[in-house]
This record gives sequence, C-alpha cells and structure tokens, in this order.
Amino acid sequence: MLDTNTASYIIKGKPAVIRDHLLRVPMTSLCISVITEAELLRGVAKKPEAKQLPMLVEEFLLRVDILPWDSAAAAAYAQLASTCEQAGKPLGAMDMLIAAHAMASESILVSNDKAFYMHRQRLKLEDWTRPLQT
Repeated sequence: MLDTNTASYIIKGKPAVIRDHLLRVPMTSLCISVITEAELLRGVAKKPEAKQLPMLVEEFLLRVDILPWDSAAAAAYAQLASTCEQAGKPLGAMDMLIAAHAMASESILVSNDKAFYMHRQRLKLEDWTRPLQT
C-alpha cells in the first residue's frame, strides 16, 4: 500500500523511486487507500495553477488499485488510535487512517514518513526513497 508521499514521488516521476522500486514490482501488487486518493485529490484542488497535475494524478489513479474503507479498517483504526494514544505516540488524523487501512488489509505500507516508523511493531513498512540493499 503506497502512502501519499510515495504516490506523490511516483506521480512526480522521482527517478530513484521508480527505477529502484516501482519497476521491480508488478502493478497488480500495488494499492492505495481511498484516504490516499482523497489526499491526492486535495493536492490537485489546492494547486489550480498546476496545469498538468490533474492529468498526472488521474492517470496514476487509473493504474493503481484503490482499496475502499471498510469495517475491518474501522476496527483497526479504533485499536491503533487507542494504542497510540495510550503510548503517547499519536499520528496525524489521515496518517492514522492510512496506517489502520494497511494493517486491516495486511499490506506493507510504503512510506518515508518518520511518524509511521515509531509504530513499526504494528506496521509492516518499506521506504522506497532509500536505495535498494544488494
């Protein structure tokens, strides 16, 4: 499951993310949360001057599976939010929803957002901004 920052790197064509990671996995194994879709569309709405951005985001959204929010994600959110609150390690609202969605779908969350790494005992994580270990 691609987090919003990773999806943005792909949309912007960041060479290392695409060359070292994206091209090495089948597109059928990738997905995003509907929450990430909302964040990408919000990014487009915030930048009306970016004339190519709507088309680039639309093309990306056509090519990646978008997982709908469901009851399993809601249950994972309730558990994760409660645990994070008790541990004093909260995530932002949208990050909490994406993390819970990844947990519920048993997906690896692909992100370089350091906030997620405080919760790596609950989340399976990859950072595609780092070079491949060979």
